[in-house]
Amino acid sequence: MEHCAHCGDPCKEELIYLEKLPFCCNGCKTVYELLHENDLSYYYELEQTPGVSPREFEHKFDFLDNETIADKLLEFKDGHTSVVAFLIPSIHCSSCIWVLENLNKLQPAVQSSQVNFPEKTIRITFNSDRVHLKQLVKLLSRIGYEPYISLEDSDKKKRIINRSLIYKLAVAGFAFGNVMFLSFPEYFEVDGYWLERFAPVFRWLMFAYSIPVVFYAAQDYFISAFKGLRSRILNIDVPIALGILVLFVRSTIDIVLNWGTGFFDSLTGLVFFLLVGKFFQQKTYSYLSFERDYKSYFPIAVTRLAKDENENVYEEQVEVYEIKKGDRILVRNNELLPVDAILIRGNALIDYSFVTGESELVSRNSGDKLFAGGKQQAGVLEVEVLKPVEQSYLTQLWSNDVFDVDKHSAFQSFTDSISKRFTVAVLTIAFVATLFWMIYDPSKAFNVFTAVLIVACPCAIALSAPFTHGNLLRIFGRLRFYVKEALVVERMAGVDAVVFDKTGTLTSGSGSNMTYEGIALTNDEEELLTSTLRASNHPLSRSLYDMLKDHDIKTLDSFEEKAGKGITGSADDQFIKVGSYKFVSEGKGDENKLEESINRTAVHISSNNLYKGCYVFQNQYRDGLSELLKELSKEKKLVVLSGDNDGERERLMKLVPAGTAMYFNQKPEDKLNFIHEMQQNGSKVMMVGDGLNDAGALQQSDIGVAIAENVNIFSPACDAILDASKFDQLAQFFQLSKSGMRIIRWSFVLSLIYNVIGLGFAVTGNLAPVVAAILMPLSSISIVVFTTLATRYFGSRLIKNKNE
Repeated sequence: MEHCAHCGDPCKEELIYLEKLPFCCNGCKTVYELLHENDLSYYYELEQTPGVSPREFEHKFDFLDNETIADKLLEFKDGHTSVVAFLIPSIHCSSCIWVLENLNKLQPAVQSSQVNFPEKTIRITFNSDRVHLKQLVKLLSRIGYEPYISLEDSDKKKRIINRSLIYKLAVAGFAFGNVMFLSFPEYFEVDGYWLERFAPVFRWLMFAYSIPVVFYAAQDYFISAFKGLRSRILNIDVPIALGILVLFVRSTIDIVLNWGTGFFDSLTGLVFFLLVGKFFQQKTYSYLSFERDYKSYFPIAVTRLAKDENENVYEEQVEVYEIKKGDRILVRNNELLPVDAILIRGNALIDYSFVTGESELVSRNSGDKLFAGGKQQAGVLEVEVLKPVEQSYLTQLWSNDVFDVDKHSAFQSFTDSISKRFTVAVLTIAFVATLFWMIYDPSKAFNVFTAVLIVACPCAIALSAPFTHGNLLRIFGRLRFYVKEALVVERMAGVDAVVFDKTGTLTSGSGSNMTYEGIALTNDEEELLTSTLRASNHPLSRSLYDMLKDHDIKTLDSFEEKAGKGITGSADDQFIKVGSYKFVSEGKGDENKLEESINRTAVHISSNNLYKGCYVFQNQYRDGLSELLKELSKEKKLVVLSGDNDGERERLMKLVPAGTAMYFNQKPEDKLNFIHEMQQNGSKVMMVGDGLNDAGALQQSDIGVAIAENVNIFSPACDAILDASKFDQLAQFFQLSKSGMRIIRWSFVLSLIYNVIGLGFAVTGNLAPVVAAILMPLSSISIVVFTTLATRYFGSRLIKNKNE
């Protein structure tokens, strides 16, 4: 079979040649011609078959004729210059970048275009007097790069990047370097007239450098410690803030009373290393959204039917938010219904899979109620709005209190859990040592008290978790498991139950398996079936047509499609019916077979009014599913929650380990309540899902993981996004998170050794600034090196085991 020279897809339905090159459709051929005519043929030299086949988009962008909507999409508009940014999911290679950044050759009104490849976005500056935004969008769609425009774009806010940590890190680093430089003469006890004369100046300079470090760079630690104490919680920031404060006060007293140079080098170094750890842990995937809701899925506008002064009906494009109860709107093929409505006219065949998880298409008649979130699959519908978008069934999913709670705020990290005992131990040692020296040598008591608090500051302990989690975030990211924040990695290690959605999570979105049950079709019947299916737009008909082997296409004498029921076709005195069992058998079939057909997806066939059999569609489960679930079941409870019917229960039971609980026909609120009940019984739950119907469950769970075939396209609000191709590695991610917790514990032991050594100097009154200047950075650096090497070792071992 020939493959398209533009997009690389097999030329199944039609084969078009141009300059001896094959194309799968006129769209691909047109793009090829367009690029060559505008001197952009280099596009095909960068990558082999880099293109994306353009889709039909008639009427799709009519809403851009509404200037109010179009203006909301613009980032900037001043006179004739406008700037717009679009998400373009089909960007995938260097050829895409090259052709999109040369848009000005296709449309001279484009002044510049810049692609952000990780975010899959393009930012275009254009002359709005010479080209309208709608024309620009159509141009992108014509060449296969259709923008993804949703309701979220109508009220998108400019992303605010918080750079305060970078500024604080810069201040602390600058001060640390200069204070260390000024401290060298004191370290090595260099004698010299000028050094001795200017020693006080050097010390006051160190004091000056330390002021912004303490009161600006370290302010977050003081704020966190204060909030913790106010809530009667001894978090890890309490001993850190105490250590910073004692270092600063003790050092200031030293230089004021001329006792010595103080510990300004240790102070600035401590804050610098702490901020480095915090910065390292702050690994983010800014091009991904972990907080999406229905707005990322709903259209930005719809076609509303209105009447003029003469009562003539006309179409107008309006923003979704302007729709009110009683309005009549049109929903075209493959468009999403954004509101609850009553069907007025048209053949409704609705796909609710993204909302309910039910994969079966739903047929509705005039007068039936339709719910928001369904996608029409058969022609144009006219519906009457029952509720505005904010009050629809789907948007009510986000009114649950669970979406207003920060589920990670109440989580106590492992570091915080030991901080209370650590703080109590340090204060006890400090007071006991001070009491001892108050009796034997009062002149040393103050120095001993402050020295204990200085050397016991948990810098190394505070660094172990950030650097371990930061390294794990990067390893996960390289393996296409994108975690929202470091705390999620630690919570993963404590998960003891995993709940899976079925449709789109355990099953693959790449297609279905098909088997035929019944009397074998003759060659003539197969040719007639293929020809009849080719004329239908029903999704199941198209899927079946794509799966069947190539047959000669006949010219049909007649063809009829009855929405929600089936299709008929005839040629050369042969008559075929394709569709539901009830339609094909004309209500005269076997009752048992009728009952059986309700609980599975099948296309039934009769030839010349004789029932022949059916093609049964079975979900295609993800590769490695059985092995993954078997591995997870060794340590975790497994549950399958599906909005689908139980038609595949028996098949699924063969794939999942014994004892796996399975529940079907689960509504979104049922999934949320089920997980809440598990948590009430003490379980730490991870929910793995893919659609809007899983949004509540993902939010309620301790860890919510969204499976995505394309991480840049819609995924519900979650704690992590897992690339679908890496689904079979979920067990390894659990193992790596547990390894991370072991590394943190080993780091604590290592830092404890340093603390014991330092306390030996401190309680005996022998902690000199040079000793503190050596011990504190040495402990911090060794922890950083240890956690980095250990996480890389476990990460490389995971990758190696997976590749074997």
